[in-house]
Amino acid sequence: MIRSFHHSAFPPERLAGERDGSISVCVPARECAATIAAIVAELVALREAGAVDEVVVVDAASADGTARLAAGAGADVVQEADLLPEFGPVLGKGDAMWRALSALAGDVVCFVDGDSDGFGGHFACGLAGAVACEPGVQFVKAFYRRPFRAGEISLPEGGGRVNELAARPLLRRFYPALADIAQPLAGEVAGRRELLASLSFATGYAVETAMLIDAYTAVGAGAIAQVDLDVRHNAHQPLHALGAMADAVLGAVTVRLAREGRLREPGEAVEVVERPPLASLGRT
Repeated sequence: MIRSFHHSAFPPERLAGERDGSISVCVPARECAATIAAIVAELVALREAGAVDEVVVVDAASADGTARLAAGAGADVVQEADLLPEFGPVLGKGDAMWRALSALAGDVVCFVDGDSDGFGGHFACGLAGAVACEPGVQFVKAFYRRPFRAGEISLPEGGGRVNELAARPLLRRFYPALADIAQPLAGEVAGRRELLASLSFATGYAVETAMLIDAYTAVGAGAIAQVDLDVRHNAHQPLHALGAMADAVLGAVTVRLAREGRLREPGEAVEVVERPPLASLGRT
């Protein structure tokens, strides 16, 4: 059974006093000048309070000054292309997360997105705290309410369309033990370093679905939890862009079904490029 927590169960003081192991917080970022400084400021405050140990921004050669702003706010900044360069060009967010893991030192690793408006320290505390303070939890996903904004229109619900129309139905059908995961496509996630290093990382949009299924396969539903972060505000993709995201989700699922012998061929149209487990490279 998937355990659920509210972020308020993990205030910074609890992490500072009770956490089991060191914590690294990583922010993969691409053209996030509008939000990155505020996000880093919140994370650096947690570092100064002893709740986390490391704040790293992995920048995708942003042309808008993201790296400069992040460094100015107190983060350690690395360029994604400088990490594991022998694997060639970086192929999207999943690849950036995989490479980032090689540069992070924490026993618990937490990833948060760099484009969230109104970001609070509870994002990192809630996710990392569930892993570092709750016995048996090895992998955590975020969930939240996502208001929908388009121009002058603002609705209290309506974000996360691919999540509801593709990811959750696929998990309900093929991985029913994960059916209670409210937002499998949430970009905010935390896990034990040892577990993350044992997983292959799908590149691009497929990473969230692939990581969730692989963590479940590795440690079971009992070691997975989700944390309510209340509300997340970020930009929405236009409708025409959602097809590629849905294809990536479908690809992550069908590749795994084929590996498990439940599908004869995953199909070229949904092929997913994956990076090998860091542990297999001796880079844990």
